[in-house]
Amino acid sequence: MKKLKIFFATLILFWGSESVFGQYTEVINSNKPGFSESPYSVGTGVYQFENSLFLKNLNTKNLFSIPKSFGFDMLFRTSFFLERLELNAQMSLQNDQIFSTINPTEKMNVTGFGRFVIGAKYLIFEQKYEDKSKEVRSWVRRNGFDKKRLIPSVAVYAGINTDFVSENYKTGSMSPKFGILLQNDLTNEFNLITNIFYDKVGTDFPEFSYIITATQNFNQRWSGFLENQTIFQENFNHTNIGGGLAYLFTKNMQFNASARFLAEGSASGLYGSLGVSYRIDKHKDSFVNVDDNGNEISDTPISRYNKKQESLFSRIFGLKNKKKSNRKKSKKRRNN
Repeated sequence: MKKLKIFFATLILFWGSESVFGQYTEVINSNKPGFSESPYSVGTGVYQFENSLFLKNLNTKNLFSIPKSFGFDMLFRTSFFLERLELNAQMSLQNDQIFSTINPTEKMNVTGFGRFVIGAKYLIFEQKYEDKSKEVRSWVRRNGFDKKRLIPSVAVYAGINTDFVSENYKTGSMSPKFGILLQNDLTNEFNLITNIFYDKVGTDFPEFSYIITATQNFNQRWSGFLENQTIFQENFNHTNIGGGLAYLFTKNMQFNASARFLAEGSASGLYGSLGVSYRIDKHKDSFVNVDDNGNEISDTPISRYNKKQESLFSRIFGLKNKKKSNRKKSKKRRNN
């Protein structure tokens, strides 16, 4: 019986911690137009699409190289079970211009998937910061830098490169992809994201890469970013440096654009993209609304929902508390 109680207590604590560390935000939080990935999930009940059209132009004449690509990139993100766990799928349907293997002076066009990856990420640590807005006695403390901001939130990523890609991108079989995702919110308007990936593990074309993205929010609508990505391969490295802008059109839709300089071995070129991110928001929040003093705000949409969605444990504990209350009332009446 004691072990059973410990089990239920642990279960309640686990699910409670998932609610406390909810990842859902009132407005869309998109990774685009950057290549990096935030460690945070979109939240349960959210179905998010991050789409973009891209054009890549590389001045190379090497055999088997791809001097020009035009395509559609899509990232789908959702969370079903846990707030901290996100499932995602990324694919790129593109038309590539490649040099002919028969006649190197001629080019031919090939259409297909350049990438088709299914993965998941889990937030293992979320950094919390002090709310200094209520500090009224000291200007220095209210405006001082919180050293906790130097310690990032951390997530781990695992995915599978499927083999549903065109011939130019096949590696012989499906292969795993692993990563570590970090984010430092250095201020309320400026954050730094760092990704480290080990991709195409176990194939003849393994890749080790990093991405560093700095994002600045200018106001409630506009934000900009600068980014550096380098992919290390056996024969040569791929590096791109770029920047872009994002505009929040509604709380569930964002438009974005980016431009990059590419360096792949001895070749160089440009990359540009235009995109839109949007989400279908079916999230149900079980939190309680409170005012600035921490008091519960009654009769809100969330409170009305919570009353209808009481959990089994809430009903059990509520019944138990009700019985205790009745016993106290009965005892009081007897004493009177």
